[in-house]
Amino acid sequence: MEPTDINNPEYFHKVVDCQLACPAHTPVPQYIRLIAEEKYTEAYMINWDSNVFPGVLGRTCDRPCEPACRRGRVEEEPVAICRLKRVAADNKGDVKKLMPQVPFKPNGKKVALIGAGPASLTVARDLAPLGYEIHLYDEQKQGGGFMRSQIPSFRLPESVLNEEVNYILDLGIHTHFNKFVSSLKDVLDSSYDAIFVGSGAPKGRDLEIAGRKEGNANIHIGINWLSSVAFEHTHSIGKKVIVLGGGNTAMDCCRTARRLGGEDVKVIVRSPFAEMKASPWEKEDAQHEDIPIIDNHVPKSFVVENGQLKGMMFEKVKAVYDENGKRQLVPIGGDDIFYPADDVLVAIGQENSFPWIERDLGVEFDKWNMPIVDKITFASTHKKVFFGGDAAFGPKNVITAVAHGHQAAVSIDLVCQNKNINQRLAPHVNLVSQKMGIHEWAYDSHVITDQRYIVPQANKKVTLKNRKKEVELGFDRPTGFKEAERCLNCDIQTVFTTNKCIECDACVDICPTSCITFTENSDEPALRKHLKAPAENLEQDLYVSSILPTKRVMVKDENVCLHCGLCAERCPTSAWDMQKFFYTVTKAGNTCYH
Repeated sequence: MEPTDINNPEYFHKVVDCQLACPAHTPVPQYIRLIAEEKYTEAYMINWDSNVFPGVLGRTCDRPCEPACRRGRVEEEPVAICRLKRVAADNKGDVKKLMPQVPFKPNGKKVALIGAGPASLTVARDLAPLGYEIHLYDEQKQGGGFMRSQIPSFRLPESVLNEEVNYILDLGIHTHFNKFVSSLKDVLDSSYDAIFVGSGAPKGRDLEIAGRKEGNANIHIGINWLSSVAFEHTHSIGKKVIVLGGGNTAMDCCRTARRLGGEDVKVIVRSPFAEMKASPWEKEDAQHEDIPIIDNHVPKSFVVENGQLKGMMFEKVKAVYDENGKRQLVPIGGDDIFYPADDVLVAIGQENSFPWIERDLGVEFDKWNMPIVDKITFASTHKKVFFGGDAAFGPKNVITAVAHGHQAAVSIDLVCQNKNINQRLAPHVNLVSQKMGIHEWAYDSHVITDQRYIVPQANKKVTLKNRKKEVELGFDRPTGFKEAERCLNCDIQTVFTTNKCIECDACVDICPTSCITFTENSDEPALRKHLKAPAENLEQDLYVSSILPTKRVMVKDENVCLHCGLCAERCPTSAWDMQKFFYTVTKAGNTCYH
């Protein structure tokens, strides 16, 4: 193998598994260390620079970082990264003074944002300080998009959402709320230099089976119903409720129904329980609130008598998989099963809907009626129109929408400056030694068994009576510190200097995971097999040195390294050093707010 190029900014980024897995590439270990140091404001600003909504995401994020967490390779549970973000948000000081301060010098360019969800708000946050005149349009009365209309208050208090939305609106954004945009042509004709479409995926899928029309009065599309509850139009529901669907929206629907009078609420899903799209913790929270989840049931019909919904019929199935792992739901026989219901909430998916975009403007759509959008620049086929969030590639989550917003803002800034949209700056990276003394490091490197701490919840008897009462209470400061200490500091990299190595093998002897080997070089498949411990995870790289005096090379398996620093501690010549790797995604104007 060729020597590893550690100057490639993506090499060590790939080793910081949590940050790599985050769509916005938030520097996770960096802010977790700040929490452990009780520097909550600084931790909040690291987050705000990257993911824009730390308080919101600290409660509602889908947490793609956590399955990637290296602590999960030592213990059963990863670091509670998401909930630590909330610790920073809940304990921060005056962050407003650290944010860009209005007024900004105008640059003469105007940008329209369609939809006031997380993607559009991110674009606004990134472009406003650069002098852009931002106009934000949304049919709701306040900003936030689906964060406001579809995430229940018992998960995301309105005060938290308002605070973080207002941080952006206070940057001099021109808001046009209660304004439904019915024509993209009209917007294009309004002298904007660029238009960003962040209108989400506003259309809930329906279930067209027997009895649907007859029972219409008591059959509700899940996202529409949640929005109706959020905006105080709906205050109650029947005592017996069926929720159809296995995603997070279904979990929000069933838990909301319990708070609005549903006494017998069931979630009924086609797929096996383990294959439901809902996050594991969302399923756990629903079950904690006495909501059964009935899997492997395919809806057959709505049962309506004399114009009144009585319930639903289901067919029991089992999952069968072919040799390629493709699933098929096969009926197991027997009679269909009846479940009574006063109301049914249909939460089986969401779709995009663009009836307001005329098809003769130069914005091309594919066979699924989705806009054709570049996955790097988020540009459409119209030079002025960009898409992001759910509007670009279908329903995802808040953090993905934020990531889209950052990159779309870069593109809009380049286009408005008549620059090449594809000539984008590389991410900013830095490597700094953490050595403070012969046996002292600037970070805590103890690797011990440490189980994940449990986030406390409010009393169920109280929360089920009040849909606005937040269920999770968050970590207090001492528990937040203890959870932060579980982080293995995967951004503190082991950096090897070949010409300092005397090949004493001390690092090999002390390594607790046998991840270091000195051996003859060969091609990668062979090298992976004859290391001290075979390197079987092909998704993680091997760190290979240049040739040593004995003609051997140093090979480290990045997959099992715990970044404990023992190799650097033991090395008599400082051939190993522990260096903090900082990686931040380039944003519009190459700005950074921490």
